Amino acid sequence: MSNPTDRRYLPTHEWHKLEGDLVAVGITRFAADQLTDITYVKLPPVGKAVTAGKPFGEIESVKASSELVAGVSGTVVAVNEQLNDHPELINSDPYAAGWMIKIRPSDRSQLDGLLDAEAYAAAAGQH
Repeated sequence: MSNPTDRRYLPTHEWHKLEGDLVAVGITRFAADQLTDITYVKLPPVGKAVTAGKPFGEIESVKASSELVAGVSGTVVAVNEQLNDHPELINSDPYAAGWMIKIRPSDRSQLDGLLDAEAYAAAAGQH
């Protein structure tokens, strides 16, 4: 399973992609496949502060419920509203249409402390 190299990852399976001065966040294909059919996602409202290493939302599937963790601190500036009615987008396209939130980071250098694609694959047990 290959992970896009244009983003950084947490061992908890969230990806973070720098887009200009914003950071888009979602979950990895590995996580989406492990959860199977995603039925619900709870995301923070625009304007909410998030903290690196802390939960910002939750995701539920027919198999499990998991917290979503931010890899950078900052303010939520966009939320993927399509996921309210179509949480299955996370299963079908986790790296594009299934993005969850966009953060204006207070310190972009926090991205440097996250895993690259190769290190994430090793941490997730992917070969």
